[in-house]
Amino acid sequence: MMDLFNPDATPGTRSANDGAGGPPLAERMRPATFEEFVGQTDKAGPDSPLRVMLDQDSIPSLIFWGPPGCGKTTLARLIAGITDHDFQALSAVTSGIRDVRDIIGVARQLRQASQRGTLLFIDEIHRFNKSQQDAFLPHVEDGTITLIGATTENPSFSVIAPLLSRCRVVSLHPLNAGDIVLLLDRAMADPDRGFGNLDIGLEDGFLEKVAGLSDGDARRALGLLEECVLLVRGGIQQDGGSQARLMDAGILKQVLNRDHLLYDRGGEEHFNLISAFHKSMRASDPQATIYWLFRMLEAGEDPLWIARRILACASEDVGMADPTAIQVAAAAYQSYQAIGMPEGELPLAHAAIYVATAPKSNSVNIARETAKSAVHEHGSIPVPLHLRNAPTPLMKEMGCGITYHYDHDHPNHFSGQPCLPSELGEARFYKPGSFGFEKDIRKRMEWWDQRRKKPANPDKPEDS
Repeated sequence: MMDLFNPDATPGTRSANDGAGGPPLAERMRPATFEEFVGQTDKAGPDSPLRVMLDQDSIPSLIFWGPPGCGKTTLARLIAGITDHDFQALSAVTSGIRDVRDIIGVARQLRQASQRGTLLFIDEIHRFNKSQQDAFLPHVEDGTITLIGATTENPSFSVIAPLLSRCRVVSLHPLNAGDIVLLLDRAMADPDRGFGNLDIGLEDGFLEKVAGLSDGDARRALGLLEECVLLVRGGIQQDGGSQARLMDAGILKQVLNRDHLLYDRGGEEHFNLISAFHKSMRASDPQATIYWLFRMLEAGEDPLWIARRILACASEDVGMADPTAIQVAAAAYQSYQAIGMPEGELPLAHAAIYVATAPKSNSVNIARETAKSAVHEHGSIPVPLHLRNAPTPLMKEMGCGITYHYDHDHPNHFSGQPCLPSELGEARFYKPGSFGFEKDIRKRMEWWDQRRKKPANPDKPEDS
């Protein structure tokens, strides 16, 4: 069992002068009261349902869902400090079902002895598998524990439905830049938990730059600030104190050894961004398309995953309105495989822009769904005899292929013979649109349909 934090303890008081070895700045600056909590006003503000329930000491089981550094663990800690419940904490990363059972046993004994409830905080609850999550159900149901889970993953997919139905989901959002600047300013001013006792100046707009690199993650922002301070202090000590104590863009550039982009290739943000990319191509917006493309590439997304999405859009959303689109997308996929990065970004951008600006039609997709519905509705309709091959004498005796017309023996290579089962009549699955290349396809189909209505005359070829 892992004790994530002690809810009865005051947040760390190590001063910046204490050197390395103590809690990081983000932990030291963790709010000790709701009054210090920044952001999420609609979910944790004075008039929010959560605060009203806390005032009545009637807290339900909760799932805090939000990106890293938005306040999930801090809220659990603040709730633990207010409620009369006993508090226990686990991390799904390091704990197992045995740890859960131990806490449940203690909680049951406590409830029987003193009628006191237990608040169990599970960090990264999405990492527990189905059977581990099942273990909570009866104890949440009978009130032995009040569960607070924290997750960066969509609980609709990562938390089992029975447990989810017994919890209230509180969706948290990334902190805005103003909230983060406020937290950073507090850290620079606090002499006990932050850097208020250090004589370090700030270039105008420095904290705003740090906030802009944090992607709404308070922990990341405070970590960046701490690295900058340590770098400045190190320079001051090496220079005997004569160097100017100023944190500026140069210091920040030295600290940043990679782009700080919010991205999880296996999580929610991965699907959010690929969705935005596909929908921008579908919406014929090349500017948004190219932005989302490089947002993913710069964050480390698999380029071939992106190439497959371009292929999907070329077929699903462009379709027969521009049949060349799928060829361009396939060529981009192969080009990337041939040349790799960074040059491989160019064929991906080429294909994405082509698909975004191509005429759109989903008629092929509609034809697919309509045909599948007909298959399921009518079942396994026998293939008409004239369309069957007759490789054996018995099959010829059955009439297979006898009335088949070889189209190339007819004028314009067209016999007009029916190819759908009679049960389907004159069903229309593919209906071309009136935009792009489908205008030509519509004309072609209308020409063939007119020929079907005329009896074929093998001695008089028609003009094409």
